[in-house]
Amino acid sequence: MLPVRRQFEAALGIVEKLRAEGYEAYLAGGCVRDLLLGREPHDYDVATSATPDVVLGLFERTFAVGAHFGVVLVANGDGDEYVVTEVATFRSDGAYSDGRHPDAVRYTKSAEEDVRRRDFTINGLLLDPLRGMENLRASVMDFVGGLDDLNTGVVRAIGQAELRFEEDHLRMLRGVRFAARFGFDVEAGTAAALRGLATRIDAVSKERVRDELTKMLTEGQARRAFELLEETGLLKEVLPEIARMRGVEQPAEFHPEGDVWVHTLGLLGQLEAGCSMTLAWGALLHDVGKPPTFCRAPDRIRFDGHVVVGVAMAAEICRRFRFSNEETRQIVALVENHMRFMDTRRMKDSTLKRFFRLERFEEHLALHRMDCMAGSGFLENWEFARAKWLAMPEETVRPKPLITGRELIAAGYRPGARFKEILRAVEDAQLEGTIGSADEALGLVRDRFGDETASSS
Repeated sequence: MLPVRRQFEAALGIVEKLRAEGYEAYLAGGCVRDLLLGREPHDYDVATSATPDVVLGLFERTFAVGAHFGVVLVANGDGDEYVVTEVATFRSDGAYSDGRHPDAVRYTKSAEEDVRRRDFTINGLLLDPLRGMENLRASVMDFVGGLDDLNTGVVRAIGQAELRFEEDHLRMLRGVRFAARFGFDVEAGTAAALRGLATRIDAVSKERVRDELTKMLTEGQARRAFELLEETGLLKEVLPEIARMRGVEQPAEFHPEGDVWVHTLGLLGQLEAGCSMTLAWGALLHDVGKPPTFCRAPDRIRFDGHVVVGVAMAAEICRRFRFSNEETRQIVALVENHMRFMDTRRMKDSTLKRFFRLERFEEHLALHRMDCMAGSGFLENWEFARAKWLAMPEETVRPKPLITGRELIAAGYRPGARFKEILRAVEDAQLEGTIGSADEALGLVRDRFGDETASSS
């Protein structure tokens, strides 16, 4: 990301130029909210009375990517380092037939009219940077009560909540995310509208739902976000597999914290802001196979095969949300291997080293630690695995093979499916440290698999 100061200066320059041409122009949306909260904005947006064709003509480098909706991107800078600012024309929206985008927009000269078609009051504030940035509140234009809601910590839809969510169903997830991110409450009327319209979220593309859920998981307030999703009824619509965790008992001796839902929330509560999305989704899905495998056996509650079932379910969820193949592989691997740590102290060296070869093993370690801390708190297996992993040089975990199929052929062995078994046995011995040279490897092959040269003579 380019330095935020450059982004602010670029937006300020755009406001100044638009004002010099006789148009209204303000900083708008999330950047104003974040500035008032003392947070560093990710970017700066400009709202203006100038129409897109005016904006396109005023600035040298522009991109009409959203001109149909009154949005133009303005690039400022030299060489390859451009700061791109979104400039949106004041507008009012027509009907939203698809529950996501307005069918048509009407440009307006009224800043207030523009604000009243936005989503939440805390995002409906305009800031005049030319009045100075020292006293921000004195430079804010507030038509919807956003300042009061920032003061009291409330997420409130602008105007009629049902209408705002009918216009754009994704706003329901965004409202939950904002409440979780800032530690705000959802205003009662807005919460009622969320519950009443939760089923409409199915009309939103899976990619957009995935992106909102990923933000919730990686912004440092994942537990609160998923509690709100459950409270509003959105969770059973977007992730019914996770909603089914609630009320699924676990054996108290291993899980004194409670049911599978409470345990999963315990993991989500440990996810730090900026954590990897694969670790976050792995934490969410690690026990997704428990509800369908729950069994109250005579001795205790059991979840036989929950890892195998969970792997299949995690893979299906990743497909549903259209994760990339690489993302899916890592998320599924985290689910598949999260129970293996209990066996690490009994593993042969070769098995342990292969375990350490898992892609991004540090995420497996992190998941296991969170799993323990959300349950019994027993960390001995994690401590053992982590110490071993840190102490092992890479060349001992992934040593250069002592022999390959080429050497086996040269020694008189016929190529075939058996080569895989032979080379696996050689690598096991190498990882165990019982052999260390090609000659020793071939000797092991002859002892264990016979001497094909002798048998064919």
